[in-house]
Amino acid sequence: MGQALIRNLDEQLLADYREAAKRNARSLEAELREALKLARPMSETRRQEVLDQFARIRAMTPAGVAQTPAEILVREDRDGHRE
Repeated sequence: MGQALIRNLDEQLLADYREAAKRNARSLEAELREALKLARPMSETRRQEVLDQFARIRAMTPAGVAQTPAEILVREDRDGHRE
């Protein structure tokens, strides 16, 4: 496994991660490792896989079928107008 040294981190940033580490019952190092894993940039290969999957999902809807915008559905759910 590789290693990285990061200098000149903001003290408040470190304090926030220390607090999160304590809350999650793990070390600061483990907390930072998890944060890096979750924020990992997407490789070009993975990005293309996701775009291809989106295209397959879009292709499931027949052409000409009207779609209800998500914000309308959310409002209806929130306001209790949906069955």
